[in-house]
Amino acid sequence: MTHSARQGWSLSWGFWAIAVLVPVSFLVVFFAWPVAGLISRGFVIDGVFSLDGLSAVLSSPRTWRIIGQTLALAVAGTLASVLLGVPGAYLLYRTRFRGRAFARALVSVPFVLPTVVVGVAFRSLFGASGPLGWLGLDESFAAIMLALVFFNYSVIVRTVGALWSRLDPRADEAARVLGASPVRVFCTVTLPAIAPAVLSGASLVFLFCATAFGIVMVMGGVGFGTIETEIWYQTTQLLDLPAAAALSIVQLVVVVAALLVAARARTRAEHALRLRGDDTTEQPWRAGRDLVPTLVTALVVLGLLGLPMINLVVRSFITADGWGWRNYALLAGTGEGSITVPVWTAALNSLTIAAQAAALAVLLGALVSLVASRRPRSRRLAGGVRLLDAVFMLPLGVSAVTVGFGFLITLNRPPFDLRSSPILIPIAQAVVALPLVVRTLLPVLRAIDPRQREAAASLGAPPGRVLATIDGALALRGLGLAVGFAFATSLGEFGATSFLARPDHPTLPVVIFRLIGRPGADNFGMALAASVVLAVLTAAVMAAAELVRPKEAEL
Repeated sequence: MTHSARQGWSLSWGFWAIAVLVPVSFLVVFFAWPVAGLISRGFVIDGVFSLDGLSAVLSSPRTWRIIGQTLALAVAGTLASVLLGVPGAYLLYRTRFRGRAFARALVSVPFVLPTVVVGVAFRSLFGASGPLGWLGLDESFAAIMLALVFFNYSVIVRTVGALWSRLDPRADEAARVLGASPVRVFCTVTLPAIAPAVLSGASLVFLFCATAFGIVMVMGGVGFGTIETEIWYQTTQLLDLPAAAALSIVQLVVVVAALLVAARARTRAEHALRLRGDDTTEQPWRAGRDLVPTLVTALVVLGLLGLPMINLVVRSFITADGWGWRNYALLAGTGEGSITVPVWTAALNSLTIAAQAAALAVLLGALVSLVASRRPRSRRLAGGVRLLDAVFMLPLGVSAVTVGFGFLITLNRPPFDLRSSPILIPIAQAVVALPLVVRTLLPVLRAIDPRQREAAASLGAPPGRVLATIDGALALRGLGLAVGFAFATSLGEFGATSFLARPDHPTLPVVIFRLIGRPGADNFGMALAASVVLAVLTAAVMAAAELVRPKEAEL
């Protein structure tokens, strides 16, 4: 091996070492340590290790009621999302019609809307004074489940649609020629083919539903709670760390199980996509064949996705004196003393913090994605790559409340005394956004044919140039979407921020939650108006990101 080749490999190994160590160090310090710190505090009573707190919590009927409510909500939300999302996946990814790109973008927006905004929208719809208040669904299981379906519908549509659009239609046609009914064709031919994508999307939806916080906090009231909200209640209201620790362990078990299923299903879905190639097999829309999925999708888009947001916007203009801009004018003040800074100041705080968090999350996510996209021949290295990918998915499911409270009790002494540092909230939000960045960039990089890298290397290109011209060039295709996801996620993050935001420097979701929880017509009107502002900001970010979405980033 020549000196230049040895130098190239040395530089390559040095880069890969940095690409692994920097994100892993970040995750250890700002995720694993705070979570472990909170859990360990819960098992230390008067300076002595004890399991009394854990046994007391697990023997409490309240704990099992909370666990039961969490699992029931996650299962119901997942089933409803799959049943409604599969027809949408077919319509938006299998058929061609005018306006399809706009419909896809419209369906994508709810997933990145802040959970506080979604909670306020459904609460204003089903509340006593709302247009559907007569249904009596305020603070009910059904209302919360519908809000979660609103939030996760696009996960199923995107995940299933990406695979469905590449299925060979000849298998379906052959089954019909042999006399099979459309229902039988779907159950025996189509469903087995899209099953990996359905399972992949369903496992992610289950994870998101089981760890919902903002929606349940806004809509659940005193009669309904999940593990996530119970952790918040035990830590902030009762200061019962053993109880919070026990619940965190239960949540980690659920999260790890869901992540294992999701990782296995995602691998099968990506394998199926590679087998079917990059060519889509879309068909022109036909009224007779596609009428049922069209009606179901239209009902979901107009009723479930559109109605809550339309109602939110309309009600934000209703005041005690009739229609007007009063609620928006009040955003320049502090309402009835419920908040310490004007809402517009909180909005500026959110934008500044989200920009910082997005920059950090995209930088770290790009490094993780580059490493996780490798396909080493060594079985040990391949296992390490899979482990790295799985580890960086953990923040998806671990309570943001756990992370935020963990920050307070671990990052309070040198060398990481960050309690008074303005960077603390961007770091917490970057931890939350990092998995979504990886999930956006990784499919793009995994779509690269390894033979492209081998061909470039055989022509004399050093490792650094191969990385820049092949991986770097294609990574840029997904960068806009990754930035959009990171920015939108940080903009609406509420769980960890609710612990870390100072009273004189709150973010917009924190201000909305404070307003919606206080009595008074002005406070409620300001909460509606502020929710509209936050929704518009988030939708604008994602609409811009959708314009540069690569097709590989659908998973």
